[in-house]
Amino acid sequence: MSGEYRQAYDRSMNDPDGFWREAAGLIDWYREPETIVDASALPFSQWFVGGELNTCHNALDRHVDGGRGDQVALIHDSPVTDDRQRFTYRELRDRVAAFAGVLRAQGVGKGDRVIIYMPMIPEAAVAMLACARLGAIHSVVFGGFAARELAVRIDDATPSAIVSASCGIEGKRIVEYKPLLDKAIELASHDPGPSIVFQRPQYTAEMGARDVDWAEAVKHAEPAECVPVAATDPLYVLYTSGTTGKPKGVQRDNGGHAVALAWSMTNIYDVGPGEVMFTASDVGWVVGHSYIVYAPLLIGATTVLYEGKPIGTPDAGQFWRVVQEHGVKALFTAPTAFRGIKKEDPDATYLQQYDISSLRTLFLAGERLDPETWTWASEKLGVPVVDHWWQTETGWPIAANLRGLEPMELKAGSPSVVVPGYQVEILDVDGTVLPHGEEGAITIKLPLPPGCLQTLWQDDERFRESYMSRYEGYYLTGDGGYLDEDGYLYVMGRTDDVINVAGHRLSTGSMEEVLSGHQDVAECAVIGVHDAMKGQVPRGFVVLKAGVERDEAELSAELVTMVRDEVGAVASFKNVAIVPALPKTRSGKVLRKTMRGIADGKDEAVPSTIDDASVLDTLRPVLQKGPDV
Repeated sequence: MSGEYRQAYDRSMNDPDGFWREAAGLIDWYREPETIVDASALPFSQWFVGGELNTCHNALDRHVDGGRGDQVALIHDSPVTDDRQRFTYRELRDRVAAFAGVLRAQGVGKGDRVIIYMPMIPEAAVAMLACARLGAIHSVVFGGFAARELAVRIDDATPSAIVSASCGIEGKRIVEYKPLLDKAIELASHDPGPSIVFQRPQYTAEMGARDVDWAEAVKHAEPAECVPVAATDPLYVLYTSGTTGKPKGVQRDNGGHAVALAWSMTNIYDVGPGEVMFTASDVGWVVGHSYIVYAPLLIGATTVLYEGKPIGTPDAGQFWRVVQEHGVKALFTAPTAFRGIKKEDPDATYLQQYDISSLRTLFLAGERLDPETWTWASEKLGVPVVDHWWQTETGWPIAANLRGLEPMELKAGSPSVVVPGYQVEILDVDGTVLPHGEEGAITIKLPLPPGCLQTLWQDDERFRESYMSRYEGYYLTGDGGYLDEDGYLYVMGRTDDVINVAGHRLSTGSMEEVLSGHQDVAECAVIGVHDAMKGQVPRGFVVLKAGVERDEAELSAELVTMVRDEVGAVASFKNVAIVPALPKTRSGKVLRKTMRGIADGKDEAVPSTIDDASVLDTLRPVLQKGPDV
């Protein structure tokens, strides 16, 4: 592989100081960094040491000062309320400055934490940017999250204020946030200070003594200026689920985050100033942090904040409507969204109603992209469909097809090549680097590039234990996979989704790939369940495409034959069940670990991140019944 990508990648490995110093030029600094990377205390590393900046200034004020004040910065598109709002850079800066004044009046300052518990409304982005403006650390909790989960985060982050809204809207259902918030405060040991509540017209929350009305407070607020912070100061803490059940607070810095995201917009997503990016995610997840709120604004683009679903609000054509209405150049969402659209509208009839000629690229991430969905999206949209891979912990892509740097051949099943800055190595159980083509643990050699987590909030020991203890000098991604001869990475699923059948290590991802290739299958999951003879055996679960009716035994036989033919008899794949739906998190990941536990007879608790608990209830008897083999 030669060309611009190879030059950039090699430079990022051989001259990281020079590479990232140049990238730092994409950002305004109050004080230039003295040291680009301090890796003297690995596994901890610090980027742009000695530098001072403000992330909100970089996202808003500098664009207004630079003559971009009248350009649209943020579009709020809500099919659930039939509402569209547009905010220029000047309008958004003024709203953020005013709300930062509200927070300051409530005693919030540099280094204080603020929990944001909001639906997908412009005020969620305003609250995040207002925290950044003051040098406060925000911790966004997915709107409508259960009270107990919110209480756990209050106790861990110890905020001095909470920002919320009266309600969220899930499809046609109004979810009242205030009772959940009040219950969480009651359950928490830490007193989180005042609750600033944005009253939505769809529902008015009852206010108590500790509550502050957003609109009233803003009327009397004195706008706040940007506060300079060290590049190494935390910007936010975002909780991700941990294997112990206690959430892990991923801590992100200001400087490395701003530089990495700005670099990624140009080089990976090929989106520049004035162009429109539509990231269909939620600000409660890392994708929403990185590519709804921060990255597009850092480079002066226009971002779409969408309150709705890919289907059902009201139909499977909403993404195409948004693309047409707002002139979207890049669309970024999860594969689950496209599987949902494909299941609802397999022939893409809604697509014919809209002009999506502005769309240049579809980016998919958040879970494994099966080749069937990749092929369907590629054929129907007629634009490159770019699978890319990253994690809450990294904050931006580890592997991608760099559309702005050097567009490359796309390969089904691969998120393409390793992004400059990341030294990815495939290791076997004893830490030996494996040759191309051999599957093992995907790791990143330390130091991690800028933009990745600094540590876990108030828990350096758990940071070491969770990510750095398995292989000395490496970050363990928790995923298994391999690099092919061309340097393309293949991510085959979490390493606990690698099953051991009679001594053979097999990826459930490769079996899912086969199942998803069947013409009648919309979605699938394969899990390894305990077997007295073989250690583990795989069980398959498939959701049929809309309108398809099949005899279960007949379809199961077809699918078993396909897996036997493509993966081999060694997989011992003999059982497939047809189910109405798969249990998923709100961000679209299939809850394989929970399914495995139930199938193995464990008393698995319903995860707090589950999107629809009734799906698990329906599936439980099927899982507990055991395979008919």
